[in-house]
Order: sequence, then C-alpha cells, then structure tokens
Amino acid sequence: MRTTLDEQGLFDEQGLTIEVGSLEKVSIDKAVSGLDGVLSIDLGGRGRRITQKGTLRANSRLKMNERIGVISAYMDGRTHKLAISDGREFSNLRMDIFKVTKTTESGIGLCCEYEIVYRQLV
Repeated sequence: MRTTLDEQGLFDEQGLTIEVGSLEKVSIDKAVSGLDGVLSIDLGGRGRRITQKGTLRANSRLKMNERIGVISAYMDGRTHKLAISDGREFSNLRMDIFKVTKTTESGIGLCCEYEIVYRQLV
C-alpha cells in the first residue's frame, strides 16, 4: 500500500515521515469579580496538526514543476483524506502549507525535499 492523498499516489515513499500531533482544545479563562479564581469556558475541539516530510524525485525540471503543481492544487481550502502506507487514514484534512525546502540534482534528475502541514478538522 502506498501513501495517497484522495486516493492519488502523489508522493515517493523513500524518506517519507508523518508526524501526528495531539488533538487540541480551546478555552477562555476570565477573572470574575467576587470569585476567588477564574471562570473557564470550554470552546471545544480544534482538530490537530499533521506534518508530512519527504522527497520528490523527477527526471527533469519540467516534470518536477508538474508534480509540485499537482500537490499545490490541494491547497484549495477543501478537506482531503490522507492514507499512509502503514494502514492509518486521516480524513477531514485541510492542507495549510506546502513548501519545497531544498532542491538538488542527482544522477536520476532532480530531488526536492518538501514539507506539508495539514490541519485535521473536528
């Protein structure tokens, strides 16, 4: 099984890492006169952050630009589903950040290290 985004095999498996953050809750703490302490108001869950890092490979600059363009198109504000090769699946993901951190030339063409940050919505 390969890592896919909306059932599309966009990523190379070699060097791929997925870091799953914990679910987050938000609350407001207010001081109220006459009370010893604070009033805490629970605003509910806010999802979690999922970070994906890896390397993309392509035979030419043109092919690499095409791959980067296809992945960048997922930064559309819609939710997506990430399925990881170890069997875990994460749905309701919004892609917030996609950045190429380093590009190098190799014997097979180009290699680009990248980082994607998703927000899993509750």
